[in-house]
Amino acid sequence: MSARYETMDYRRMGSSGLKLPAFSFGLWQKFGQDYSYATQREILLHAFDLGITHFDNADRYGPPRRAAQETFGRLLATDLAPYRDELILATKAGNPIGPGPYQSGGSRKSLLTSLDQSLRDLGTDYVDIFYHHRPDLETPLEETVGALVSAVDQGKALYVGISNYLPDRAEAAAKLLKAAGVPLLIDQSRYSIYDRRPEIDGLLETAERNGFGVIVYSPLAQGLLTDKYLDSIPDGARAQNSTFLSPDVIDETYRRRTAELNKLAESRGQSLAQLALQWVLRRPEVTSALIGASSTEQLDHNLKALAFPPLTADELALIDQHGIHGTGLNL
Repeated sequence: MSARYETMDYRRMGSSGLKLPAFSFGLWQKFGQDYSYATQREILLHAFDLGITHFDNADRYGPPRRAAQETFGRLLATDLAPYRDELILATKAGNPIGPGPYQSGGSRKSLLTSLDQSLRDLGTDYVDIFYHHRPDLETPLEETVGALVSAVDQGKALYVGISNYLPDRAEAAAKLLKAAGVPLLIDQSRYSIYDRRPEIDGLLETAERNGFGVIVYSPLAQGLLTDKYLDSIPDGARAQNSTFLSPDVIDETYRRRTAELNKLAESRGQSLAQLALQWVLRRPEVTSALIGASSTEQLDHNLKALAFPPLTADELALIDQHGIHGTGLNL
């Protein structure tokens, strides 16, 4: 599709030279062996045709573990083979993927062994971004950073990132990486109208001060920032069978606040999901928002968030009034 780059907004990642699309595609859920490959293929190719060049993965995404990488590797070996140079592929290591002592954490052994396996899963010689998936306080940060540097020095990654780090540790990692000549490119953090920790704890300011960008996940709070749960929990909804979202959080307080946010979205001629996506991208420190999709229609709908006018000061104040940090999240 020759027009794929004409409508997507590409934003510079921190002080680096790399640009990412405003929306990146995450394979966290629904890209394991429990879903149809034909549907997965259709969604991923449609995402690329819409200008989404960045695909986010991890060794633990499935089920089973590593299956999402294998899914993307299958596509990369066929449909996307001619386009490898136009793609930004990311993977992560450090979250548990098994019972063994080297199947989690931030040790050199764990990170570099997982990266080698991920390259085999994906069928590529390198990933564009390699992350440490979560902090490991039992391993010296210098060792974790050294493993990330080695991934670049060995030509197995072009850039490095961190995920779920608190600001102080993120800043320490950024300084160590800068001293090693491999600047920290990116921090991946959960962020939404209902989860404002990157604002509250100072992560966004830390990113700006140290020159790395931020990519956010769960911008729709696992579906809570949609109109799906305003009346009840529909059959087949994520809240019925997800380990990340409990039906208990969908109470009257949640519904009251979400209904008010939905009214605001409707007054702007958009859906609540589109409003929520637009809201996370309003911050200049946020380069990209990770989204998933269970259909091409859902993907089309969410990307239309880029077409709406900026949120006004009055609208942002109204979002602050009803979008209370911690709503529905059991923080």
